[in-house]
Amino acid sequence: MELNKILAELYEEKIRLDKVIASLEQLAEHSISIPVATSRRGRKFMSPQERQQVSERMRKYWADRKAADRATETRVFAAASAA
Repeated sequence: MELNKILAELYEEKIRLDKVIASLEQLAEHSISIPVATSRRGRKFMSPQERQQVSERMRKYWADRKAADRATETRVFAAASAA
């Protein structure tokens, strides 16, 4: 019968898998575990000093942006009035 043949093949597969599992367990016992660095999820908390540095940096950034915008507006006005 086909059923007996299928059962025999499954038992052979089970024996093979048991051997593979046993060899992997041996490797796991002898291997050195390396800690995996987990990434921190969620919001990053800043110290007051870091917050102050970011604040100063952004204040300078926006001041430079406004100055550049004013320079562009001045050039556009000067060009329009000259024409």
